[in-house]
Amino acid sequence: MRFIKNTAGNTQQDDAKLIASYKNTGDLDALGTLYNKYMHLVFGVCLNYFKDEEQSKDAVMQIFEELVTKLKIHEVQNFKSWLHVLTRNHCLMALRKSAKQNNVSIDDTFVENSEFVHLDIDNTKETQLTIMEKCMETLPEEQRKSVDLFYLQEKCYKEVADITGYDMLKVKSYIQNGKRNLKICIEKNSSE
Repeated sequence: MRFIKNTAGNTQQDDAKLIASYKNTGDLDALGTLYNKYMHLVFGVCLNYFKDEEQSKDAVMQIFEELVTKLKIHEVQNFKSWLHVLTRNHCLMALRKSAKQNNVSIDDTFVENSEFVHLDIDNTKETQLTIMEKCMETLPEEQRKSVDLFYLQEKCYKEVADITGYDMLKVKSYIQNGKRNLKICIEKNSSE
């Protein structure tokens, strides 16, 4: 069995050299060479999440664009594992964003529906938004910041904690309490 070589160590050493070259010079060819070795794995992970070939191809390119900045600021020991986590997180965030977008199917009755013809619908939504803005101002600062970052700016708990400097458990508490207080305030002001 002496003729079988263990190339795993060599791969990590090669990856480390390419990472160092990219970090020192900003040479995109080094980054491209490194990424090209694992592009098929990135595509496979994306395809597993998205179940769509075109969307997965787009994600492969977007992840490369993320690498350009993220690889410079992170210390990466095992590039393949780190890239897998980066890819998984990218896919999960994309799925989370697409789940938040409401898809409305337009059928034949859409235009004829009297509910959409009247302009007072816009006034109702505008009134609701005004009430929500006023209620946001009544929240304690920690809750207001946390709710704003989490719901309106679509940040995750960790990002909210990093931006505000609050402890992760406090962030979860501020968001939960802020959401409850906001709901109470909106219901109270909507009934008036």
